[in-house]
Formats: sequence, structure tokens, C-alpha cells
Amino acid sequence: MSPADSASTRPLLDKLGVKPGAKVAMVGLDDASFLKLLRSRTQDIVRSKPRTPCDIVFLAANETRDLERLKEVKSWIEPNGAIWVVRPKGGRSALRDTDLIDAGLAAGLVDNKIASFSDTHGAMRFVFRLRDRPR
Repeated sequence: MSPADSASTRPLLDKLGVKPGAKVAMVGLDDASFLKLLRSRTQDIVRSKPRTPCDIVFLAANETRDLERLKEVKSWIEPNGAIWVVRPKGGRSALRDTDLIDAGLAAGLVDNKIASFSDTHGAMRFVFRLRDRPR
């Protein structure tokens, strides 16, 4: 799953909203090329539960039960942070867009963007509704 970006000239990290120095957590996403790309923009990357809130969490999802982690992972992000759920594209995936959207809503989050993560994977971003943001 190499993070290729052939569909757009905009760099992947820009599409995903990864700013220089961002605090990032990766959950279940074993992608060495993406990790290398992330490290070109920030060194503040953890591969487990962070000790302090993150700007962005990348959560790998291959099946419905993976989406149950959204409830836990939402406590890891800043009030204006985001969770990107990365999953196989199209027919390769057991997950449909509606599965992700429903899981997000059940976790108290809303989807507000999709992006092509790589040639084989897509990503959907989840955030707190403005009225639901922790203070």
C-alpha cells in the first residue's frame, strides 16, 4: 500500500492536512513508505495510544470490527483534530462508505472529507461536530 498520488498534483500530506510538526498517531497502519513520508513533515509520530492529544490519527480498517476503535480513538485527538480511516478501495474492501459513516456517527463523529490514500487504499476523515467539540 504505497501512498501514491497519481490522481492529483497536490501532495498527499497536504490533502490529509498534515502540517509541519503535527502530532500524529498511527493505529494498525503498517505502511513503511507512508511512515517515511510522514517523517518528512513531522517527527512527532506514535504507533500506539499517545500520552497527549494528537492533531491526526490514522486508523487502518479492513472489516467492520476495526471501526469500533473510533469510539476509543476519538479521545486521542485535539478538539479540532481529525481521524483518517484508511481502508482498501472498491471491491477489495469489506467496508462501504456507509459503514464508515455509520460507525463515525455512532462514535459521535462526522465525516467531512475523503481522499485517495494510495492506488489501493482510500481514506475518510472524521471530526467532532463544532457543537460536540470537547472544551
